[in-house]
Amino acid sequence: MKYDKKKIRYYLIWTFVIAWILQGVAIYCVWNGIADVYQAILAVSMFAPLVGALLSKHSLKGLGWKPQLKGKVRYYLLGWFGPAVVSVLGAALFFILFRGAFDPNAGLLAATIGATGMEQLAAQGLTPAKYLLISSVSAVTYAPLLNMFAAIGEEVGWRGVLSPALRERFGKVKGSLLMGLIWGVWHWPIIILAGYEYGLSYVGAPVLGPFVFLVFTFSAGVILDWLYRKSGCIWLPAITHGAINAFAAIPLYFLAVDKVQLQIFGPAPVGLVAGIPFLIAAIVILCYDKSNLKTDEKSGEEG
Repeated sequence: MKYDKKKIRYYLIWTFVIAWILQGVAIYCVWNGIADVYQAILAVSMFAPLVGALLSKHSLKGLGWKPQLKGKVRYYLLGWFGPAVVSVLGAALFFILFRGAFDPNAGLLAATIGATGMEQLAAQGLTPAKYLLISSVSAVTYAPLLNMFAAIGEEVGWRGVLSPALRERFGKVKGSLLMGLIWGVWHWPIIILAGYEYGLSYVGAPVLGPFVFLVFTFSAGVILDWLYRKSGCIWLPAITHGAINAFAAIPLYFLAVDKVQLQIFGPAPVGLVAGIPFLIAAIVILCYDKSNLKTDEKSGEEG
């Protein structure tokens, strides 16, 4: 994907305008207690980068739509299961540093779903522990595949269109930093005004959250981009993105209810402390990986 300044400018305009309009509606829903609609609108907004790519007349051919598994299975396994492993490491680091924040009874689950939700679990014969076990298993088995279909909207735009162009124009380090900045800022309205990822009462709110999130988008962006280059298939970063989304909330349920203001630090991987393993992985990739995605290879031609 060559860097075309005019097309990239139009891509960014469309992607941000569409997403921020949808985020505005989602923010309105949060303020008015319409949680179900809020979640649905956020899911729809994930397709803004794909729509932006189409409206700015970027070709989506050669992005690797048809997976080529020969010699690349390890990257698919890493993308599918790696996020859960790294998230657990980050959560462990967080709870080691903030020992008083760990609640083995997952009281935040009851606080989140409320009395009605707990009654529904009990009616199904589920304790909080069993529910979280089932959620964890689903998060590392089929959930990444289901989430992939929503995440592909972002990954086509970010990893398929924008990231290769930025790397080609600015180099891998500056390009990756700029990609992380753009991807992170894209989320800022929903973070600042609706408490996305950190809530509204975290330490340093509302200023610190948007900047901490940039660390995560840089780290995750480098990892997703690396998996894309290694596999030559746009579905792999979508699966990995889906895997991150599937598992990220699980450690949060073990955060003590009276410590929710610490979400800016963890235990979800978007936290400043819990995100350290993701950041280390990103730095290692930038330092040692020399791969480049060649869209004229067989995977690209067949895709």
